[in-house]
Amino acid sequence: MKGEQTKGEQVKGELRALTSVRGIAAWFVVFFHIRFALGLPDPELHLLAKGYLAVDFFFLLSGFVIWMTWSERVRAGGPAAIPGFLRRRVARVWPLHLFMLGVGVAIAAALELTGRGSDQFPWHELPLHVRLLQNWGCAEHLPWNAPAWAISCELGAYLLFPLLALAIDWRRVPSWAVIAAIAALLGLLHAIFASRGAWALGQEITSLGLVRCVIEFAAGTAIAALWLRWRDHWRLPALAGFGLAFALGIGWALGLPETFAAPAAFAALLLALGLTAARRGNPLEAGWIHYLGEISYATYLSHYLLWFAFKLAFVENEHAVPWPLVGGFLLLVLLASIALYHLVERPAQRWVNAAGLPRRAPKRALP
Repeated sequence: MKGEQTKGEQVKGELRALTSVRGIAAWFVVFFHIRFALGLPDPELHLLAKGYLAVDFFFLLSGFVIWMTWSERVRAGGPAAIPGFLRRRVARVWPLHLFMLGVGVAIAAALELTGRGSDQFPWHELPLHVRLLQNWGCAEHLPWNAPAWAISCELGAYLLFPLLALAIDWRRVPSWAVIAAIAALLGLLHAIFASRGAWALGQEITSLGLVRCVIEFAAGTAIAALWLRWRDHWRLPALAGFGLAFALGIGWALGLPETFAAPAAFAALLLALGLTAARRGNPLEAGWIHYLGEISYATYLSHYLLWFAFKLAFVENEHAVPWPLVGGFLLLVLLASIALYHLVERPAQRWVNAAGLPRRAPKRALP
């Protein structure tokens, strides 16, 4: 297939199915962090222990969505478009992060006042977290709101995105070369992890998390380019994507290294899910699951500190938590996600975006 896509215009509509999958992935991370409290047998526990891989899907999806919504605008506007892009990305991720960091400060202060200080809250590292720089090689572990390490890495990807959009126009690249670029990027990711002796993507987060994000984000932009050119003739590419994802999953189970097989499987799955989005009968288009996707950022950023506080208040042994308490915690996360989305995340995003708009000059009175 030739490199020129059949319809090169910027895509403005939402792919609801991908939003829904983001919600599923966020809850996978929640269960990853509470897995030892569930009293599950080893097979199920082993499955939840891979919940950290949901972040790799986030990184791919982020590159996919941002390429679709911003690549044309950045290319058309040139360097002048970059401040607007960065402001909108900061408005998207920073306010809720700062709010949850404030929750962490409140928990840390309460522990200090009651003589129960925790290594989870090193005060000297707080400025790094405020500026979302904590996972740029500045720390050796994941303190404060641990899942925010991924948001720190996303910020790095956002800063590099305009350079990528200005340097590469995937529309002019043949499909085979786009696929080769995706494979090369994911092969590079595996090689970097292997060079550090890391066999799982969840290892070496403080030192490899940023490169993990940037590479997968870049691969996501190329997947978006494939979606743009194949969306009108989607059946065969979608089937191939699902088939490749399944084959890579089997290969991973049989011994393929996680550091290549998992992101490659997610890349194929992302393309297939994107191509089948908005198709009749797709269960991922349902309203309730789409809503879980809409509030997924609040779910992702809130659950860890909520679990920390919940254990302090109600749990004596985190390896044997009664199911009613587990259910109560999951309900707490859901309600907190809804509240944070509507009362903090969205209003703050609108405020930051509005603050960056040029003010209209006052109209002069007619003489």
